[in-house]
Amino acid sequence: MLLLTCPYCGVAAEETELAAGGEAHLKRFGPGSGDEAFEGYLFLRKNVRGVHFERWRHAMGCGKWFLAARDTITLEVFGTYPAQTTEPPKALVAAIGKKRPGWEGPK
Repeated sequence: MLLLTCPYCGVAAEETELAAGGEAHLKRFGPGSGDEAFEGYLFLRKNVRGVHFERWRHAMGCGKWFLAARDTITLEVFGTYPAQTTEPPKALVAAIGKKRPGWEGPK
């Protein structure tokens, strides 16, 4: 079972108290964008085997959205951070790099 710590209220919550929201750090296209860009945003997702950045909502707690970095194979959680962050924090990326020497980082 996953145990994620909400960066807002500080509660370490089990995945049953959370709602998964899919891939984090997606580029959203607004009015005037082409069909291909919109299709890519709606349907094309990375299906990463390994380190993945995801959106989660603390549904049974404070109700806020946050982001998490975890390994999809081992379910190891590397850390969580606020949803308003536009890219993973450098300290978190460095910590993941130390644990996973061959990891290329977020793209």
